[in-house]
Amino acid sequence: MRRILAAGALICLATPASAQTTFTADLTNSQETAVVVPTTLTGDPRPMSFGTGLFVLNEAQTALTFTIDVFNIDITGTQTADINDNLTAAHIHAGPTAVPGSNAGVVFGFFGTPFNNTNPNDGTVTAFASGVGGTFTGTWNAPEGQNTTLAAQLSNLLSGHSYVNFHTVQFAGGEIRGALVPVPEPATWGMMLLGFGAIGAAIRRKRRMLAFQA
Repeated sequence: MRRILAAGALICLATPASAQTTFTADLTNSQETAVVVPTTLTGDPRPMSFGTGLFVLNEAQTALTFTIDVFNIDITGTQTADINDNLTAAHIHAGPTAVPGSNAGVVFGFFGTPFNNTNPNDGTVTAFASGVGGTFTGTWNAPEGQNTTLAAQLSNLLSGHSYVNFHTVQFAGGEIRGALVPVPEPATWGMMLLGFGAIGAAIRRKRRMLAFQA
């Protein structure tokens, strides 16, 4: 039985190298280290802010391209009359302390200060046609970073020690935050399923053999 399980484990591990690494981020108020309850200047409730992000690290690991949608944060300063929801900055943070409940330093700023998308500046900010919020796109290229480089942060990105943070007038420390979570490639899932199937088939054969011998 141990040999069967070991063989199955080898099948699951023998997956082809991924051409690229994909991450997702679910940005929420609750992931911030401080309590975030969005209100207007007069203290009235305002719609809860949130966002979603998709990040793709290329095969050469020299560029991290991203698309992030944020909702109920004023990205132009004119989408609402109130200023509390005005966006002031947006960054990727990474480091050993970039875990739930803790903060880490800025490694790549793509809106506001610091701003590191400069070599080249390939970012875009597109306000929603209706509603409050918009879409951010850009690429963290190899030469860029806030006193660091993409290469220097690869270990943090790949080990789950990074997050994206959007800061507003009301919440200078961050209003919505989301951890970058690696997404298994389809080939990996396929190989894992094949491995589990092989384990199941081997166990069934072993049971039939034992039943026959009995």
